[in-house]
Amino acid sequence: MTTPAFSLLTPDCVMNALDSFGYHCDGHLLALNSYENRVYQVGMEEDLPLIVKFYRPGRWTDEAILEEHTFMQELADREIPVVPALIVDGKTLHSFEGFRFAVFTRHGGRPPEFEGRNTLEWMGRFLGRIHAIGAIKPFQHRPTLDIASFGDEPLHFLLSNSFIPADLDAAYRSVAEQALSGVRYCFERAGSSVKALRLHGDCYAGNVLWTDNGPHFVDFDDSRMGPAIQDLWMLLSGDHADMARQLNDALVGYEDFYDFDLHELHLIEALRTLRLIHYSAWLAQRWDDLAFKQAFPWFNTQRYWQERILELREQIALMSEPPLRLV
Repeated sequence: MTTPAFSLLTPDCVMNALDSFGYHCDGHLLALNSYENRVYQVGMEEDLPLIVKFYRPGRWTDEAILEEHTFMQELADREIPVVPALIVDGKTLHSFEGFRFAVFTRHGGRPPEFEGRNTLEWMGRFLGRIHAIGAIKPFQHRPTLDIASFGDEPLHFLLSNSFIPADLDAAYRSVAEQALSGVRYCFERAGSSVKALRLHGDCYAGNVLWTDNGPHFVDFDDSRMGPAIQDLWMLLSGDHADMARQLNDALVGYEDFYDFDLHELHLIEALRTLRLIHYSAWLAQRWDDLAFKQAFPWFNTQRYWQERILELREQIALMSEPPLRLV
């Protein structure tokens, strides 16, 4: 069956989708900051606004989306602050005019400031609890964060679809291949003791909302199997000394609930490198979506690829250095 394009997802379609399940919209519709999917805050006639998320057609199977919903509900049932999909008519995943969507309660908050010790320890406690639940059983329908899916395949897409300018193609190809060799070396140094578990997968500041009661975690759309450090390294910034202090602060809380394998320190820069390559390919794969052209006008310019070459060269150097040393 042919799936509809997001260009057909009109405001009327959004509100009619909710109306079809008994949610009576008051006509207020606010598009939220999401590009992979389409997410809206929708006003209700006699209740608080709701958040409705329309999934990008063709990205996930129904089974994979339902695994995301199930994981979030597992966490919520254990009083971990996440925002699970609402159950409507016995289901969390719904369909309207070919679009798949889920409905969530609205939760406000501000981006966290990861520089503070108390904030990092607080984040660590909740991530430790998330990982303790994530380690109980694996995903069956969602992917694993690995070198093939986050490095080799994205690089192949970029090089085989002529996104790199001709005069930079050889330089980018060479530096990306060197970077992936460095990634493999880091994984070898980490060794076989590193285990994959269910993760948030994209735990940067934009996916954490902070209130006076602490954090709550949103958008598990990139949830997948992977090493625990994937959810921790995005809390870190600055030079090695800064990142070591920040990670140490986070682990003070984290290890109250889940043991951290120090071998995973070898993976921090490797995972950062994979994210950089994957991000460029993600933009390229979505470049026929007008929303991406409007939001990322700097992508695919000469300067963009020159900066990516320099960025990967820096990562090659960083991956050859000893891992963070915790204090």
